[in-house]
Amino acid sequence: MSIPTKSLSMTQVLLCGAAIVTLSMGIRHGFGLWLLPVTQSQGWSRETFAFAIAIQNLAWGVFGIFAGMAADRFGAFRVIVGGAVLYALGLLGMASATTPLLFSATAGVLIGMAQAGTTYAVIYGVIGRNVSADKRSGAMGIAAAAGSFGQFLMVPTEGFLISSFGWKEALMILGLASLMMVPLAWGLREPGFAGGSAIRREQTILQALTEAFKYPSFQLLMAGYFVCGFQVVFIGVHMPSYLKDKGLSPQVASYALALIGLFNVFGTYAAGVLGQRLSKKNILAFIYLARSCAITLFLLTPLSPLSVYVFSAVMGLLWLSTVPVTNAAVAQIFGVAHLSMLSGFVFFSHQIGSFLGVWLGGYLYDRTGSYDVVWYIAIGLGVLAALVNLPVKEASIIRSTAAQAV
Repeated sequence: MSIPTKSLSMTQVLLCGAAIVTLSMGIRHGFGLWLLPVTQSQGWSRETFAFAIAIQNLAWGVFGIFAGMAADRFGAFRVIVGGAVLYALGLLGMASATTPLLFSATAGVLIGMAQAGTTYAVIYGVIGRNVSADKRSGAMGIAAAAGSFGQFLMVPTEGFLISSFGWKEALMILGLASLMMVPLAWGLREPGFAGGSAIRREQTILQALTEAFKYPSFQLLMAGYFVCGFQVVFIGVHMPSYLKDKGLSPQVASYALALIGLFNVFGTYAAGVLGQRLSKKNILAFIYLARSCAITLFLLTPLSPLSVYVFSAVMGLLWLSTVPVTNAAVAQIFGVAHLSMLSGFVFFSHQIGSFLGVWLGGYLYDRTGSYDVVWYIAIGLGVLAALVNLPVKEASIIRSTAAQAV
């Protein structure tokens, strides 16, 4: 890849990118707060709501691939603006949906497409192209920490909006707020993409994909990220209802999700910094194993607000800490020319896991009256993810001259 003669400053990239991720991730982290208000108001089952959010995660993964390709080709600015507009439309449509089909189309497809254009794959592409390799993992950690801060900031705000104005009005307010991402995207207009011209690359898209999918370490990173998606989305969407079923107040759930976001600020930043100094595969293996241990202890400990808050703090440290490390590993192995696209494919695996985690949570609850089975699956998958990350080879891939030719 030819590096542009002028790059954006790291400060500008991180300020604008972090603010966009704060809004985008902050809004979506609070969707679990709408589960009971929506289902009770509309007379729907929990599976209906969970299925729409599952569709959202799957759409996010699918369209994330194409958003990554577009961002690599035309720059992140255009992609983020389009994603912000879709976010606003999706939230407004979610508020006005009167049937499960419309709810799935808006809360599911539209918002999933919006998240694809306004979250990590696109932002990390900008970071990869404008931040030097020795600072890249830490910069990605800062961006991921911003998403966590968004959860800490936005989840209590969303709870306040729902209680003060109603669940429909809260969605409309957030729809307008999501448009703030448009002016922020202006700060990520890269000189190398001025006028729509792309940076010249040594590989075509097909060559980059063929190389990645033939490389075992890429497949192992995708497998681990699948588990990440299963765990965090199941917990993020279903834990408020799980806690209410156990007799705890809705405020406990709001504080729990906020604590996850707060502690994840520190966890993701620390993971990004450690990724510059330690083996990334070992960091990932530790995170997945620690998650399984935390869930096991949570289920074995008598449930109380204190136990919920301790669990939330521990899970917060581990929540999105996989994100900067995984993406930095992809950049280290394959370079940054097609980073947004490759990150999109890795994230697609994450979102398949997210789909199964959130949908199985609703499906098995409706049929068994309990979330226990899904908790056990999350524990087992965490152990599996720890094991599959250990064989990952992090060294930069060596390409022959012939393989680089377009």
